[in-house]
Amino acid sequence: MTRVTGLPPYDSKNIFARILRGEIPAKTVHDDAFALAFHDINPQAPVHVLVIPKGAYVSQADFAANASDAEIAGFWRAVGSVAKALGLEANGYRILSNMGEDAGQEVPHFHVHIFGGRRLGRMVPSAG
Repeated sequence: MTRVTGLPPYDSKNIFARILRGEIPAKTVHDDAFALAFHDINPQAPVHVLVIPKGAYVSQADFAANASDAEIAGFWRAVGSVAKALGLEANGYRILSNMGEDAGQEVPHFHVHIFGGRRLGRMVPSAG
């Protein structure tokens, strides 16, 4: 494994690790060998689902550097499968992943948010 500099070690007590172990319930929408997807408990859109890899990865940088090709492909296929299963393809959806403190990453386990079900507007306010 290539350790990405500047990242904290993986904390096996984080909420997503606990969900993966079945210690905390989640409203699951997808579960396979590579990923688990579940509804966010504080949704920011009519559809707000989190997709997490089954492996212990702190962030996207950690995932990209250390996950196997099969894990990476399986994870991103799961993201697409979830969006399709939720009926989001026709009108569109947003995929968001925060990495690090400045981006607002709250849980130190790589994850993506899938948002949909309404017009979402600008992703980031203009810099002006």
